[in-house]
Amino acid sequence: MEQLKSGYTADLDVLERDGSRWVLDGNGEDIMMNASDADDSIQVGDTVHVFLYTNRRGELTATMQMPIMTAGTYGWARVIRVDDKEGVYVDIGSSFEVLVNRNDMPRVRSLWPKVDDALYMTLRMDLGGNIFGRLATEERVLEQITEAPSTYLNMNVKARAYRLLPVGSFMLSTPENHRIFIHNSEQLNEPRLGQEVDVRIIAVHEDGTLNGSMLPRKEERLGDDAEIILRYLNDIGGRMPFTDKSSPDEIKEMFSISKASFKRALGKLMKEGRIEQSDGWTTLK
Repeated sequence: MEQLKSGYTADLDVLERDGSRWVLDGNGEDIMMNASDADDSIQVGDTVHVFLYTNRRGELTATMQMPIMTAGTYGWARVIRVDDKEGVYVDIGSSFEVLVNRNDMPRVRSLWPKVDDALYMTLRMDLGGNIFGRLATEERVLEQITEAPSTYLNMNVKARAYRLLPVGSFMLSTPENHRIFIHNSEQLNEPRLGQEVDVRIIAVHEDGTLNGSMLPRKEERLGDDAEIILRYLNDIGGRMPFTDKSSPDEIKEMFSISKASFKRALGKLMKEGRIEQSDGWTTLK
C-alpha cells in the first residue's frame, strides 16, 4: 500500500463533501481538501490526483493545485518575498508559499535573489512534514540538463544563475535547461542568484554544455565607448583636450577605457561626422 507523505502526489478516492471541504480516502484515514483547492467538476466516487502537504495544524492535507516541483523533482520557483532573517519565499504554483532558508542563500547579501527572480529547486520536508525549498545541487542539475546543439555558438539566450562561485557563475538557459558556465572575466557584474540575464554563447562543448559571456560584442562595446565620449563632450561644452594622440594613462583615468578602445570610438564618431580633431582638441561638429 502506498505510503502517503507530505511533498508528494497521490491518487485518492473522493468519499464525501463536508461543508467547504472534500473528504478523501487516505488508505483508511480521512484526508481533507478545501473546495477552493479542488476542480469544480469533481464528484463523490471520483479518483483525483492531488499534492499532499502538512497544514498549520500539522494535518496531512490535499490540493489539486499541482506545484511546479515535488519532493525529488525540480523546477523554477518565482521569488515573491525576501526576509533578511528567514530567507526567500517562493511561489511553487500551488496553494501555499514555500521558504528557502537563508542558510541556502549566498553569503554576500547583494547576491540574494529579488522579487520576480526564480530559483531552481526541489522540495524538502522536516520531521513534522512541513515543506521547504531546497536549491538544486550541482549533481542534481547535471541530471536535469539538456544538451545544446552546436548551432548555439554566438547566439544570445536568456539564463538564470543557479550557483555562484568566485571563479564564475553557473547558469541554466530558460526554458531549455542548457548548462552554461560564465567565467568572472566574462561578467561586468556578478549576477544575483536566480536573476535572468542575457548571455552570449562563446563555446559549445562535446557534452552539450556551454560557456557564455555577459559582455557585449566588440561592435556593441564600440557603441558604448562612443556614447561615453559624446556624453562627456556634451557635459563640458562640446570641446575636450583629448585626441587619439593622448596617453593611455590620461584616457584610462578620464574614461575608464583603453587607448585602443578610445581610438576606435573616436574613429567611429569622425566617420559619422559627429566630431573633429585639431591642435590637440576634439570638438563636436
